[in-house]
Amino acid sequence: MLPYTVLRTKIIDIDGKKVVGFEIDLPNAPPLIILRGDKGFIMCGYLDIEVAEKLNIIAARITGVKNIEETLDKTISEATSKAVEQGIKPGMKVRDVLKTL
Repeated sequence: MLPYTVLRTKIIDIDGKKVVGFEIDLPNAPPLIILRGDKGFIMCGYLDIEVAEKLNIIAARITGVKNIEETLDKTISEATSKAVEQGIKPGMKVRDVLKTL
């Protein structure tokens, strides 16, 4: 039986801009993490940036995180071309990117 804490959500407020963070526990592995804004999302290393690119969506990827809180100070490792058009580029801090999502 799965525990009730398999999925956690958190509202993140960065200078009045709100995004939703999802943290999904996985067996014997770090959690899957997604930060969703109005225009696009930031995903952890489990998810494929190439698929997001093919879907022509605003998405960026981060790696090496274990919880939602850690994501805020991480930097973007990859971004779709649609995200780059919005000013989201590799090397940017997630905290800054969330303001544009």
